[in-house]
Amino acid sequence: MQRTNPAIVAAQVDAIATDFRPAAWKTGMLVDADIIAVVAERLRHHRVVSLVVDPVMIAKSGDALLAAEAVATLEEQLLPLALVLTPNLPEAEAILRHPVEGVAGAREAAAALAAMGPRVVVVKGGHGEADPVTDVVFDRETGDLTELVYARVPGTSTHGTGCTLSAAIAARLARGEDAITAIKGARAYLQQALEWAPGLGAGHGPLGHFGPPGTVPIELITGVPRDRSVE
Repeated sequence: MQRTNPAIVAAQVDAIATDFRPAAWKTGMLVDADIIAVVAERLRHHRVVSLVVDPVMIAKSGDALLAAEAVATLEEQLLPLALVLTPNLPEAEAILRHPVEGVAGAREAAAALAAMGPRVVVVKGGHGEADPVTDVVFDRETGDLTELVYARVPGTSTHGTGCTLSAAIAARLARGEDAITAIKGARAYLQQALEWAPGLGAGHGPLGHFGPPGTVPIELITGVPRDRSVE
C-alpha cells in the first residue's frame, strides 16, 4: 500500500475547515499513526467540537485496516476529541484488548471506551450472531445507557453499514440535534437502508441509501442522464 503524505492530509483538513467551516466532522479509515496524529492535531487547531470517530480497524473479511502500532495513537490523540465513537464489536475488542461478549459485554465495553475520552460511545452489535441486533449507547456525561434494538436484515448487502451510520450521525449533529437524538435517527435510517438494499452482486453489496429498489432515478446512481428519446 502506498503511504499517504501526512502533510497533504493536514492541508486537506485545513482547506475544509477554512472554506466550508463544517458544523460537524467525521473520521473513517486513517491507516497509520502518522495520519491519525496529524488529523488529531489539525482538529485541535480548528477547535472541532462535534466529531464522530468511526475507528475503521477491521474489514468484514477480517483484514486489518489500521496498523497495530497505531492503536495507541488512536486512543491517546483521537478518542479524547470525539463527541461520538462508533466501534463495532471487533474494533471494541481491539481497542480494549479483550473479548466483548453479548449485550452485557457491550455495555461494559461502551463504558470503558467512554472513559478514554469520547462523550458518547455506540458499540454496534451487527458483527454478532444475535437476532435482533442490539447497539449499546453509553453517555459518559449523564451515565445513561440506551439499547437500540433492530431485527437483523438477512442477506449480504451490508457494505458500508458503519460508514453510513457514522456519516448519518454527523449529518444530524450538523443539523443541531443532540448526540443521542442524532444516533437514534441515524440508526433508524441505517435500518431502512439495509431493508432497501437492491441486492446487487454476490459479495457484500451496497445499501439502499435513497429508498426502496425501483424508486430511485437511474441518473442519481450513475450520474449519466438517460436518453428519454428512446422510451
